[in-house]
Formats: sequence, C-alpha cells, structure tokens
Amino acid sequence: MTPEVLWSFGRLGGESISPDEKTVLYGVTYFNKEEDKSYRDLYTVPVAGGDAIQITNTAGKEWGERWTKDGKIAFLSAESGSVQAWEMNADGTGRKQLTDVEGGINDFKFSPDESKIVYSKEVKLRKDVHDKHPDLKKTNGRVITDEFYRHWDHWVETYTHLFVANFNRASMLKDGKDIMEGEEWEAPVRPWGGIEQVGWTVDGKNIAYSSRKKYGVEYALSTNTDIYFYNVESGETKNMTKGMMGYDNNLTFSPDGKYMAWESMERDGYEADQIRLFLMDLKTGEAKYMTKGFDQNVGHLTWTKDSKSIYFISDWHATDEIYRMDIADGKIHKITEGVHNYQSVHPIGDKLIAKRVSMSKPAELYNVDAKTGEAKEISFVNKHILDQLTLATVEKRWVKTTDNKQMLVWVIKPPHFDENKKYPAVLYCQGGPQGTVSQFWSYRWNFQMMLQTTM
Repeated sequence: MTPEVLWSFGRLGGESISPDEKTVLYGVTYFNKEEDKSYRDLYTVPVAGGDAIQITNTAGKEWGERWTKDGKIAFLSAESGSVQAWEMNADGTGRKQLTDVEGGINDFKFSPDESKIVYSKEVKLRKDVHDKHPDLKKTNGRVITDEFYRHWDHWVETYTHLFVANFNRASMLKDGKDIMEGEEWEAPVRPWGGIEQVGWTVDGKNIAYSSRKKYGVEYALSTNTDIYFYNVESGETKNMTKGMMGYDNNLTFSPDGKYMAWESMERDGYEADQIRLFLMDLKTGEAKYMTKGFDQNVGHLTWTKDSKSIYFISDWHATDEIYRMDIADGKIHKITEGVHNYQSVHPIGDKLIAKRVSMSKPAELYNVDAKTGEAKEISFVNKHILDQLTLATVEKRWVKTTDNKQMLVWVIKPPHFDENKKYPAVLYCQGGPQGTVSQFWSYRWNFQMMLQTTM
C-alpha cells in the first residue's frame, strides 16, 4: 500500500433505495493526481446483488443523488455554470435541469408529493469591505465587529438559508421564498450539517430544520440547536424543541406521519455529550427520551416502512454496529457484530442495505440480514485493487492500565508478519472525546499505509 495506491481507490457514498426497493443508487469519487481534480459518477446495483451499472460519465461531477417517487433520479450538478438541481431517468438518459437559481444552490428536498421544493442557498446579510470601499476591488481584508466571524476552516461571510417554492417540472425553477429572511444564522448548522438536518412533514405542510438562533459570542459558545417547523401556508415558524439545551438535529419522520425522531444532546456548550434518541408525538407535542439507560450514542436514524421500528448505528467497544429499536416497548436489539464500522442503514423488509468500512477495507455496500446480521457485499467498487494487495492484520486486544482499568487497543501487524522477529512499532493515539479509534478507513491516517511504509 503506497500513497499512490491509496488514492486510486474509489470513494463510495450517497446510497439510496429506489421506490420499488429493487435498486441501490450510489456515487463513486475518483481522483486524478496529474490534474489535481476529482470526478464523481453515479451507479446502480440490484439490491440482491449483481452487476453494477455506471449511469453517468461526465467531465464534472454528480452528487446529492436521490430517487424521485416515480423512479427517476434527482441530483446536483454544476454543468450549467452554477450548482443546480437536475433530473434524469434511472438509466442515466433524459438529463434535464430543474432549477436555475441565481448564484446556485447547496442542496434540496422535494415535498412528499413533489409539488414543492425546499433548497438551501448562501445569503449575504452584512456589508463587507468591498461594499464599503468599492474602489478596493482586489483587497482581501475583512471588517470584523463581532463573533462569530470564522468557523473551523472558513470565514463566515454568508448565511445558509432555506427557500421554498412550488415545483413543476414543466418550467425551470428560478427563485423561491426565503423562510429565514433577515436571520443572521444558518440552516443546516455549520460546520458539517447537511440536508439531513432538513425535512418535510409527511403531510407536506411543514418544513422542519435545525438551527442555532443566537448572535455573536453566544452563538460561538453554544451548542444549543433547536428543531423548527415552518408552516408553508401561514409562514409561521415554531420551535419544537424549546427548553432542550444541547444539539437537536438530524430529524426524520415516521412514514405514517405520527412521529418525529431526532438526535439530541442534553447540555449546552458540551459538543461531545451523549447523543440520545428522542421521539415526538406530533399530535400531542410530547417528546420522549427513547434510549434512556442505553449508555451509547445513536446516529443515522432510519424508520421501517411500517413505522414500528427505528434502525440506528452505535459504537460499542470501537466498532460501529447496526441496532433496531421497537417503538412500542422501546427495546433495543443489536443486529450486527464484527471488526468493522457500519456508516448507514436502509431497511427493506427483512433485509438492510448498509455501507461498511474497516481498517482493512474502504466503503462498500452490503445486503444485511435484519435478523442474523449476516452481510453480503454487493458493490465491489475496490475489489480489483484489494485483490492485488497483501494487507496488515488487525486484532482487538484489552490491556491493563496503570490504574488497573481495562483499555481496548487495536494491534495491527504488517503483511507477512513473523512472530519470531522484532519490528519497529508505531503508537497511534487519537484525540477525543467526540470520536473513538474505531474501525474507520481513512485517506489521511490510513493504518495499512503506515504499516507498509515504516517496515
């Protein structure tokens, strides 16, 4: 494993299931080292497994892919000169631009009946140095009067707002209504929030979104995001999680329209707090802490079609596994076990389509038995590369610490390891507490490459 080999792997993501539950759509990104550029194309593969079909092959990228209710594929592309929503047939034919919003959009979601669309877009609300000094066209100076002027790795010069519009495929959408007009905060929430923090109620009457509606220093120090409902008809916005002081985001609605589930932290200002599963009865507004007593985080919440259960992913002893919680009694069932990290889960009857990685393998898609947890790979994006490599072996080991506690570590032995020989060692200690040294596959801290380049 060399850096060149590592960067030749295809990076799979964006998986979703067709309305007839027969096909998986996903994207794969490849990098061209000489051009210093990435390319991303879309593929489909049968849920049961079979030959993958590449449905796009362009000079740019397609991303944000998802199915429409009639079995077409909607996606994002910058083909027109700015990022817009597009649509095509399931085989990649019939490519058509759907939006022509000035300045482009970040992402979008159709309402359940696809008569409306909500999209996110950058909005400039404050004057910058070029507005105040138009003669200084080449300056990169900034006028800073308050926090929060920088977030992680970028300057805060615009705010991501949500726009809603009626949608008709017969005419290209050019503009919508800013449902956060004048508000100096964003939705989805920086720095990593995406369209998963935005959703439609099943009846299509409300847009739900997560936002931290605070100013300046208070915004910078707080983790108190709330979930808001914007009523499309009345234009009124309601805070649905008022009084809940930590992060509240990544909402999802039950198919029968009765419940909203979301991820919630308890404390304000503590971004590594436990992530809990909450459930709200949308008729009564009652919110219930569903994973009380479950001493683990939850993530990637996905409802079953009958609205009776929620699948989620949780880390335990440094592997991310699939779990199911039944709504009626709140019981939690662990579905999978192994040396791997699951990163997504999509239930289809008694099967699950899930994305999985490990320290020995980049992301691929698997068909998982919902009862036994038995998994069968169906994507094989990187099989042709992996078949040519001899990889390091990864073992789980518990060691006693100086204060007589048990600590879990991973022991990674280089290819062709000989128990009778001595080898140089690499000690890798990762910071936290948000993340664990679990079975992740990294293109930055890749253990397979570390071991093979230090021998």
